[in-house]
Amino acid sequence: MGSPQVCANLPLELFKTDKTPQWAGRRFSRLRAATFLIGILSPTVAPLWATAASCAKPELSTATQKRDPTATANLGEIFQKGEALLRQGNLNGAEAAFAQVLAADPTSAGAYANLGVIAMRRQQWTKALELLTQAEKLAPQVAGIRLNIGLVYYRQDDFQAATAPFESVVRDQPDSVQARYLLGLCYFFTSRDADAVRVLNDLWPQESNDLNYLYVLGNAANKSGHADIEERALGRFVELGANTAEYHLLLGKAALNREEGDKAIAEFQQAAQLDPNLPYLHFNLGLAYLARTNFEQARDEFLKDVALEPDVAFNYDRLGVAYSYLQDEAKAEENFHEALRRDSHLASSYFGLARIYQRQQKLEPALAAVKAAEAIDPNNPNFHNLKGQILIRLGHTKEGQQELEAATALLNASRERRQNELLGGDLPQPELSSEPKPQ
Repeated sequence: MGSPQVCANLPLELFKTDKTPQWAGRRFSRLRAATFLIGILSPTVAPLWATAASCAKPELSTATQKRDPTATANLGEIFQKGEALLRQGNLNGAEAAFAQVLAADPTSAGAYANLGVIAMRRQQWTKALELLTQAEKLAPQVAGIRLNIGLVYYRQDDFQAATAPFESVVRDQPDSVQARYLLGLCYFFTSRDADAVRVLNDLWPQESNDLNYLYVLGNAANKSGHADIEERALGRFVELGANTAEYHLLLGKAALNREEGDKAIAEFQQAAQLDPNLPYLHFNLGLAYLARTNFEQARDEFLKDVALEPDVAFNYDRLGVAYSYLQDEAKAEENFHEALRRDSHLASSYFGLARIYQRQQKLEPALAAVKAAEAIDPNNPNFHNLKGQILIRLGHTKEGQQELEAATALLNASRERRQNELLGGDLPQPELSSEPKPQ
């Protein structure tokens, strides 16, 4: 019978629990778009064995069935066992079960997909992408696999790469709220504001009670010249927000992005009076203090947010910055490494390590760190500037001068904001980029 067939419109099975979920190490919190992760992270891509929704048994390769007439039933039981173990959070047991299925039937898209989900739960992004890509080759019609592929890129803040998989899911399943919301956020974070408005505006019936949705839609509409949509979104934002902590958090974030530091701090402090435990509030207040070079208060705010959101890599990254300016290089280095342990694509943490090593005269490690930062963000002038200084100190004068010239050209071209000069990168927005709630 050849490769397993898969239902083209197979629903995604969402993992359910009465406890606070932890998808791939990040827990839910009360600020919706800052905390909800899409359910596909946890369980399987439904029963990928079936040729139709009513089919109960897996289809295995002809060679497998000829070797063992009972292979279909037995492997079906193993597959179901793997699903159950995955739902229970037993990743090692589930991995062993799906590996056993693949050993007998190398064409099982379901086994590859679930192994990919296990890798996602472990934040093993390269491995997850390899497994999910193989699953997609075997079952290209299953939108859930492509949704996971997009999510692998998304969770690494590679919004450009995540766009195409999400686009394909929306084409196949135009009513998918999760895919459409994620696609809209990808457009928003890659400055495709008109596309963000086009995609997100269609979610108004489902999402118009969500402050984060309204904030993103209103900002995208403003940037793309959709005055009517901007007015509706921001009007609804004010109507719903009233005097809530979330409302003041988002107003503070908007002020912070406009470099209105005093106004941002005032909004964040209002939010803190209403809800001192609001996730990401202390993170953003820390950013505001960091921009004002108030490093002690910045440190204290980041530590408060770590207590609330211990899995957010940005907290440790900015703690590293604060400690670095406070000349506590041991704690700065510790926090930069912790940030990279949680997110290996944080260029600013590599940059922070490079600056520490440069000050300690550890020039080779400093060069390696700044090269790692540059590989992630090749157009950041701060990285080229530091790289040039290090190269000159190492005796590579010509190459160092070229890097310094490149830094100057990039600064002149982009007119880097003072915020970037201080922090070594764009303001992170974890409260916006976290995946939306499954519907």
